Amino acid sequence: AQEEPVEIKIGVQNVARELVVETNADAETVERAVEAALEGTSRVLRVVDTHGRAVMVPAAALGYVEVGEPTKGRVGFGI
Repeated sequence: AQEEPVEIKIGVQNVARELVVETNADAETVERAVEAALEGTSRVLRVVDTHGRAVMVPAAALGYVEVGEPTKGRVGFGI
């Protein structure tokens, strides 16, 4: 079964606004890609959004990456 999209917020050094991307990749896959970029295994963090567009950020420019919960299907004022 396809999981709900996961929201990713990417802070880029020296850029005032963060990038917000929704992806169909699961959180673990995104976290592995971020770790590879930060460890130097990959020179670019590449995420494909829910529309199939690739978002690429040079690993050296990453300020932070926040991987959220699935964005749809939540109800109420959750804790």
